[in-house]
Amino acid sequence: MKRHIYSTSRRRFIQLAAASAVAAPFILKCKSEKKAPGSRLNHACIGVGGMGWGDLHKFLEDPNVQIVAICDVDSEYLKKASEAVPGARTYSDWRELLAKEGDNIDSVNVTVPDHMHFPIAYSAIMAGKHVYCQKPMCHDVAEVRLLTEAAVKKGVVTQLGTQFAARPGDQAAVQILKDGTLGKIKHAYLCSNRPGAVESYRLVGPRPAKGQPAPSSLNWDLWLGTAPVRDFAPEIYHPMKWRAWQDFGTGWSGDIGCHIFDAVWKGLGMKPALSVSSEVQKSWKESPERRADTWPQGDHIRWTFPGNEKTESDTIEFEWFDGEFYPPQEIRNLYKGQEYPAESAMVVGTEGSMLLPHQEMPILYPDDKFATFKIPSFEAGNHYHEFVVACIGGPKTTSLFSQTGPMTEAILLGTIANRVPDKLLEWDHEKMEFTNSPEANKLLRRSYRDGWKIAEF
Repeated sequence: MKRHIYSTSRRRFIQLAAASAVAAPFILKCKSEKKAPGSRLNHACIGVGGMGWGDLHKFLEDPNVQIVAICDVDSEYLKKASEAVPGARTYSDWRELLAKEGDNIDSVNVTVPDHMHFPIAYSAIMAGKHVYCQKPMCHDVAEVRLLTEAAVKKGVVTQLGTQFAARPGDQAAVQILKDGTLGKIKHAYLCSNRPGAVESYRLVGPRPAKGQPAPSSLNWDLWLGTAPVRDFAPEIYHPMKWRAWQDFGTGWSGDIGCHIFDAVWKGLGMKPALSVSSEVQKSWKESPERRADTWPQGDHIRWTFPGNEKTESDTIEFEWFDGEFYPPQEIRNLYKGQEYPAESAMVVGTEGSMLLPHQEMPILYPDDKFATFKIPSFEAGNHYHEFVVACIGGPKTTSLFSQTGPMTEAILLGTIANRVPDKLLEWDHEKMEFTNSPEANKLLRRSYRDGWKIAEF
């Protein structure tokens, strides 16, 4: 049997593709090729509000990029973006953009709610376009697997939006782990207890019994896309709190996990998980209404991964903490500052430990042992420019889908464990299924509403 990326059989891919058929009543076919060195990249921005506004400006600042088309389901966002890029053609439907722009564009960025990452990115890749996609790569595990396979098959340039990977701190942490400075690695503790962030999730309760008309500027049907039909309600979906709803987002661990995982995953050369389990916020677990609709506002996820030459044993455990769950006190005590960094990764080895506060430089312990150790020095990079350079013939990106796909899968396995808490879920990566939980297997992919079908995979 022929093997494809992740050693998953083609038959399994086809089964999952059929089961998770999604948006776009067309698949554009186009030869994939890089631009000649020195030429400009003709780019389209899909999603220009919120994070999309920031991404638009990152591409707008790059002298090698010409933004020729922009798209958003909210006309207010689209109007604001068109004033920033007055020459760009405007669209409210990404499907129309891909159909009409054809050979006019070389690349797109996908900066929309999580549930629409796959259909947009997949359709763009199948049209031969290079894709910069915000994290997490997709909403579901099955989508990640399918999208990564498509990217490899089509040979396009891809980059996941883990933009902090280009900063000196993350680059130094990767190098320290690759060099074996900490000895054999025993454990990793990852957390995101950002003050105020989880509190905003607490404001999201059960779905409103009755909605109201969407504002005239918002095409609510296009915003819903592949998701089930839900009545619009102000202040809880668009523009920001959609992350807390299972229909649209992947919760706090799905959102921030890609940032905190990234350097550790790359530095240790991690492979797919063997098992995953989770304990979650008690009040959420005991509320059927909230469990049916929202993500918990606190969770503690454990993964067991295969070990390798960098680990102390033949398996290694990663733990994630957010909300009301915190890393063990003895781990927090390693930090000599006033308060343990709210978002960080602590990697414990046989010869020492490394704390990587999010967006900062790594710190090594014990202090006396590493007093004279020189942290590897790197220049600050530009994650967006790195993508552009790769598209016009330069080196490959550092967060390409073939590398970040397996990492995203692991993170999304954690979101499944959140929905099936207090149970050790055993994972068969090759078959893409849990061997001991039919309930968890149902969560590997969503059902998509009629009218959002993909023609082929």
